[in-house]
Amino acid sequence: MSRCDLEIYRNSDIEFILLGTPKGHRHLRLVVKVKGRYIVFHEATVAAIVRAYTVIKTHPTKTAIKLVGSHLMERKKGYAEFQLLEIDADEAALVEELDNILGIK
Repeated sequence: MSRCDLEIYRNSDIEFILLGTPKGHRHLRLVVKVKGRYIVFHEATVAAIVRAYTVIKTHPTKTAIKLVGSHLMERKKGYAEFQLLEIDADEAALVEELDNILGIK
């Protein structure tokens, strides 16, 4: 991955974060305004991020997790067909992948 494909946002880059349910919708939307742009995440995406964050922050040894988009034909009621699900992967390889994306040697 070339460095031009990478965007990193620090807290100081964020102008605001807005979370709510738009009129006529049932699910939350998270809007992040950064550098004059609006980035919108659907509720399912935010839930997946929170789920991954919680696993890493609360697990006594786990250091990395990767969620991958998956189409599910069978799922619990109310869940969308497309989900971001944890894959079974070597944590050291995931940390190496993260380092490579961030250009860390």
